[in-house]
Amino acid sequence: MLYLYNAQAGMTSLSLEGDDHRYIFKVRRHKVDDTLYLRNLEDGLLHRYLITYIDKKSVHLILQESNTLEVKVKQSLHIGWCVIDPKNVERVLPSLNEMGVEKITFIYCKRSQKSFQLDFKRLKKILLNSSQQSGRSQMMNLEVAENLEQFLATYPQSKMLNFSKNNFIGNSVIDTIVIGCEGGFHKDEVALFDAKNLIGFDTPLVLKSESAVCAVAAKMLL
Repeated sequence: MLYLYNAQAGMTSLSLEGDDHRYIFKVRRHKVDDTLYLRNLEDGLLHRYLITYIDKKSVHLILQESNTLEVKVKQSLHIGWCVIDPKNVERVLPSLNEMGVEKITFIYCKRSQKSFQLDFKRLKKILLNSSQQSGRSQMMNLEVAENLEQFLATYPQSKMLNFSKNNFIGNSVIDTIVIGCEGGFHKDEVALFDAKNLIGFDTPLVLKSESAVCAVAAKMLL
């Protein structure tokens, strides 16, 4: 872990309890006079604290200094992801966060199962843990769109990852890309995009939705 997330990071003194206390005391086995780094993931600052006291329920910290240290990738990538099984989303979300994806908009596309409901509180917790491990200094943004038409009204310059023999993803500059769910896109959804905005992978293999999302992020950001 490169830092510990705390919404109050930056205050002159802090007291950590609950899960944070257990992690610092029992997992990391920190002691009095050890240094601990915290972020609030809002101000771009890395806050260095000194541990001044530890008891059975809390850890007391005193701020030593705060420095601007933004850790992010050079390129911005926004993924519009047609909703799939939340368990599969949760499995790959840490990897997408570590690669530097800036935002994911989950879209209820025509072939998405409407029974799938995303637990954004749980997703945020996954992102927090991933950010602490990777050093990322800004949280990934998450949002929902009711359908692809609504998404395109907000992000009209989006690309669609679909079968394409002439326009491969490695040859394109992409800010926002839409990736389908299992079964791909309905023909009416494909028709919403100009042919020039349809891109694909240079491979004969068919990828699962979560594999395609990770492949796009890796190609564009790493």
